[in-house]
Amino acid sequence: MASPGTPPQVDDSTPGSVRVAGTMTFANAAVALDVINTAVARDGRMTLDLSGVTHSDSAGLACVLAVLAQAAERGHRLSVRNMPEGMHLLASVCEVEELMS
Repeated sequence: MASPGTPPQVDDSTPGSVRVAGTMTFANAAVALDVINTAVARDGRMTLDLSGVTHSDSAGLACVLAVLAQAAERGHRLSVRNMPEGMHLLASVCEVEELMS
């Protein structure tokens, strides 16, 4: 098992998609943002698949929102799929769900 500070693993082997696995927390948010954003930017990826995220806190949600914003700045619409329930609930409480669709 990865330590809490280890960035999530990113799999970009599926064309058009980036799959994220692991944890997204305060301990690794800055590195996670860089790793995920780099993978998403490659070849204009259109889908961010969070099905492998095992734990996330508000920093993980902020990371996803930042990746979405940076993709939009590059002129790409990125959709989020398979958001973990905890992240989905947090997005709902923070009233940012519409930014994730």
